[in-house]
Amino acid sequence: MKKNAIVGQSGGPTAVINASLYGVVYEVLNREDSFGTIYGMINGIEGFLNGSCMDMKPLEMSGELEYIKTTPGSYLGSCRYKLPEDLDNSVYVRLFDKFQEMNIGYFFYIGGNDSMDTVSKLSRHAAKTGSDIKVIGIPKTIDNDLIETDHTPGFGSAAKYIASTVREIAVDASVYDNKKSVTIVEIMGRHAGWLTAASSLARKFEGDNPVLIYLPETDFNPELFLESVAKTLETTPNLVVCISEGIHDENGTFVCELAGDVGIDAFGHKMLTGSGKYLENLVKTRLGVKVRSIELNVCQRCSSAMLSATDQKEAIASGAYGVKCALDGETGKMIAFRRIHSEPYTVDYVTADVNVVCNREKAVPPDWITKAGTDVSDKFLAYAKPLIQGQVNIPFENGLPKFAYRK
Repeated sequence: MKKNAIVGQSGGPTAVINASLYGVVYEVLNREDSFGTIYGMINGIEGFLNGSCMDMKPLEMSGELEYIKTTPGSYLGSCRYKLPEDLDNSVYVRLFDKFQEMNIGYFFYIGGNDSMDTVSKLSRHAAKTGSDIKVIGIPKTIDNDLIETDHTPGFGSAAKYIASTVREIAVDASVYDNKKSVTIVEIMGRHAGWLTAASSLARKFEGDNPVLIYLPETDFNPELFLESVAKTLETTPNLVVCISEGIHDENGTFVCELAGDVGIDAFGHKMLTGSGKYLENLVKTRLGVKVRSIELNVCQRCSSAMLSATDQKEAIASGAYGVKCALDGETGKMIAFRRIHSEPYTVDYVTADVNVVCNREKAVPPDWITKAGTDVSDKFLAYAKPLIQGQVNIPFENGLPKFAYRK
């Protein structure tokens, strides 16, 4: 009897997380000799525990599946649910009883670090109890902080959006030259500054905006920041500064915490926001120049307007490759990219042990951070440029993007 498959999405969405979903579903449906039904978990593992799932086959029959691959957000819905550390917890019994009832033999989970933690725990519980279910993680995160992979699906499109938006901001800031001004752009990134580093792609020439770039990989000193801003304003009167939301001082205190208390999410992570506004007030008070702060916030992960064709292609391929690996008997693995060349750009699809991947973060290499922590090197540019290449034809209806919506 053929086994069924189930797929879910977890954590913060990206512009291509649904492309990975498309890759999984399309590949399963085109291997009817190997699979029974493919189900989708509504709101991830948490929704599945509550009995929420759907049959994915009708999406292909209606043509909706094709729209999914250019739809941002998580089509199936997401969650931030942490499975218990104790693998003997009753929640695992509930889950695997449900898998057995639904004849699930293949479990695919699309997500970032915390989602790979779920993949790790499910695969370890399966091994402990003798279950033959195959558990595969499909990577996604705009933060690009998963280890054991060259990069992650979602980063390329977010980097393209950030570079384009920062270039637009820089052009806008340059229209008036009679007074000094500072524009501070706050970009996502708690402990890893890959996205903020991507703002360097916005530059058109040496010395172009953003002139100052601050990542969380180095300690942030407000006094040195003010000195750098004041000095740079002498040559760049319309200054654009890009900062990661997670910049912190030498004691590990996030800059946004200096402005007030921050919340905590379900995984115990501090919910960071407000660093740009804090620095805006600091510049205004201490330097007395015109200043504004812009928080890109969720736009950097939910915009379909700047989809990278490379990113979308790899997202689809990672989903499809995950299906192949599961059929080959692999489990407890995350799909990963191994870069072969940057020029011309080529990658291989491989697997990584999810137990090594989960709960660890990949930072921007120290030698890619230059000028006393205020810029990034050409090594980063050579790394990132191939990931933002290519345009995606987004379907439109009545002048607006046509997205897939779950009824």
